[in-house]
Amino acid sequence: MKTKNDGGAGWLFVGSIGLALVVALSACSDAANSAESVASPSGGVDGAAAAALPARYKAAGVINVASDIPFAPMEMLDSDNKLTGFDYDLAQAIGLKLGVQMEFRTQAFDSIIESLQSGEHDVIMSGMSETPVRRETLDFVDYLHAGFSILVASGNPQKITNVLDLCGKDVAVQTGTVQAGILHGFDAKCLEGGAAPMIIAELPLETDVQSAVHSGRAVAEIVDSPVAAYAAQTAGNGTMFDVVEDARNHAGYAPAHTGIGVLKKDSELRDALLLALRSVVADGTYDKILHKYALSFYAEETVGINLGSAG
Repeated sequence: MKTKNDGGAGWLFVGSIGLALVVALSACSDAANSAESVASPSGGVDGAAAAALPARYKAAGVINVASDIPFAPMEMLDSDNKLTGFDYDLAQAIGLKLGVQMEFRTQAFDSIIESLQSGEHDVIMSGMSETPVRRETLDFVDYLHAGFSILVASGNPQKITNVLDLCGKDVAVQTGTVQAGILHGFDAKCLEGGAAPMIIAELPLETDVQSAVHSGRAVAEIVDSPVAAYAAQTAGNGTMFDVVEDARNHAGYAPAHTGIGVLKKDSELRDALLLALRSVVADGTYDKILHKYALSFYAEETVGINLGSAG
């Protein structure tokens, strides 16, 4: 998922509070909020999870969540300007189990870890991939497993079939993501094949990246597979983008675990979140939310902490 590097105070989202945010190419879809697809959290407070939550969060009644918004379908705004998305819905289900609110604040991804270290936020839910470098600072309560895909303009005008077809071409990624590093990892293979390395443009927002591809300023984007799939399905009612199907990489390139980022010093909070997440899985809410956003293919077989460290 969003494998980014990690400023600034953001907007607060509680429950259905909306934000007037202009999104040029938002992949938000009213279909995600239709009566047949809405997934409501099941059950109530989970006693074990709530008991494990540190006292300061119980007293405050709130866990502050740092999130880089928008990043559909993980976090986005619907047509009524209300926050929605997989991360948001999952957070609300977890909060219900813990007996607290999970309040979302927008935070630039390139400073999102620092926002925890400064005490501005408590956890990160922003489609954040678990990486060895991030595990030096954070523990991850993992809830998805996905790779990266190639998103191109509708009709695939450059006839891209795999990542090496991008050699020598303009490719866009979001600033601070590890996608740029992954692409530079193909530089040698590009040169071996007689082509120049990819020309990589890093842009501030996911919507900026999609705009570059849609306008032809970039041939393609490398982005988390669920994000690519959602953009292809929903942007312009499915008319703006296609996902390149690489038969050798059905789950996307470089699959990684995605999780809730928690500072290592906050191990009690981490453990409470895991208990709550397991409860959300057990009562079926996790599967409902996955289905709502067409992410069932990327479900974790068993949710857990720092699952990538075993790989």
